[in-house]
Amino acid sequence: MNRRRSFNGDLMLLGFVFLLLNLVDASIHDYRNEAFIPQLNSWFFHGGSEGLYASSSSSSSHNPNSEDKSYKGKSFIRFESVTFRRTNDSSVKFNGMQQKTGLVEAIIVEVKDRERVGGSYLSSDALCCTPELAKKQFCKVGEVIIHQRSDNPEWPKRVQTFFEAKNEEATMVPLDVEISSTGMYYLYFMYCDPQLEVTLVRGRTVWRNPGGYLPGKMGPLVTFYGFMSLAYLVLGLIWFLHFVRYWKDIIQLHYPITMVIALGMCEMAFWYFEYSNFNSTGSRPMGITVCAVTFSAFKKTVSRFLLLVVSMGYGVVKPTLGGIKSKVLTLALIYFVASEALELVEHLGNINDFSGKAKLFLVLPVALLDACFILWIFSSLSKTLEKLQMRKSMAKLELYRKFTNSLAISVLLSVAWIGYELYFNATDPLSELWQRAWMIPAFWTLLAYMLLAIICILWAPSHNPTRYACSEETGDDFEEEGVALTSSGMKKVELERKDRKVSTAGDHVFGLGEDLEEDKRE
Repeated sequence: MNRRRSFNGDLMLLGFVFLLLNLVDASIHDYRNEAFIPQLNSWFFHGGSEGLYASSSSSSSHNPNSEDKSYKGKSFIRFESVTFRRTNDSSVKFNGMQQKTGLVEAIIVEVKDRERVGGSYLSSDALCCTPELAKKQFCKVGEVIIHQRSDNPEWPKRVQTFFEAKNEEATMVPLDVEISSTGMYYLYFMYCDPQLEVTLVRGRTVWRNPGGYLPGKMGPLVTFYGFMSLAYLVLGLIWFLHFVRYWKDIIQLHYPITMVIALGMCEMAFWYFEYSNFNSTGSRPMGITVCAVTFSAFKKTVSRFLLLVVSMGYGVVKPTLGGIKSKVLTLALIYFVASEALELVEHLGNINDFSGKAKLFLVLPVALLDACFILWIFSSLSKTLEKLQMRKSMAKLELYRKFTNSLAISVLLSVAWIGYELYFNATDPLSELWQRAWMIPAFWTLLAYMLLAIICILWAPSHNPTRYACSEETGDDFEEEGVALTSSGMKKVELERKDRKVSTAGDHVFGLGEDLEEDKRE
């Protein structure tokens, strides 16, 4: 029964992943027979929203089918094969004299000009022009009310598409709308005619910045991930040189540290190539994105696992995790699954998707699991510090105090940053501060790197690993320094047993002289 439930759960997760893979669109927004939503006296469909920088060189709107294929330095929104279809349920009144029997408008508005769409400036709640407002010559009946800017009469931008006679479909003319002002832009398809109540839209729009197709709020991440790839490469090279130099004195703890460094290098490289390709093509490369997401989730899991086992004293106070190993692995596995699901939702799909409830449903388990890790880590650290203090292992105690202080500072920084994130999201519901949004994910990546670097410094391989190597407790509460954990350590122990004479049975422990000398130096 348990195996069947596990199998069914795996099938559901696999299906969920394949469902997300079909949503990889990014800056190319696909509309697949989407329905309009009624709002006041209008119907609308949200066609996308992105932060766009102004074109670096001025040019007018142009047809994408023209010979000019150079878009370098241009920022625009392109309409490609956008078609509106009114279904048979739409009861269109038509007489032989009519040529146009319906109007759909594409409205592009910068977020700072949002009050210019609708009748708010006329003290009206209507979005579509009413006969009363038309009599005062404020607008035309059947059109969306737009109060255009005095410095740029074409904005907010309106692109009209008419249904002709009894035609069930109307196709927009292919058009590039150039962006001449930096800002957050929203695209809405709207109509005011009740006879078009059951109308669907299909096609796509392409959004481009001067430097490429990467959305403005994600643009700096290319440079950031390139820098982090170099930083992990440097850290990995230094660690590898120490690892090779002192390979005879390597302890068990060095292997998970090496794994985290390798995963970090792969993760940053995958994200860099993912964003670079996204910037060049306008679509997120599915294979690279899935690999980057998986490496990211796995690296987060292994990093938390590493922090936990280090806090438990693995490789320093005790050689194995014992019976608690299964609990640690179970928590890590659950965290990986939850983190992978959250990463897939965040990165596989349109970049402006607002998956409120779905995202909250996935964020909460990850947050709870993170809280479990933090509580368990500090609880284990407390026990480890107490044990080292009782044994009077001053060198190791100092090492763990430094680690505890570093971890406490990182937790305080994390709490402060979470508070900033909450404030940022609460005060910026329309993404007006999109140019700073890239710093939110960048902070967590940088903090994880700094914490890993601290661990590498504290537990760096050396010719004398006794300051952090594993020990075993004896009946007299003395400890065995972990030279015995290394291949060279066993040889050292045998030589010491031959060269030294031990006066009492209580002194028959390995490396006791080194420990006493080390404590004196402290």
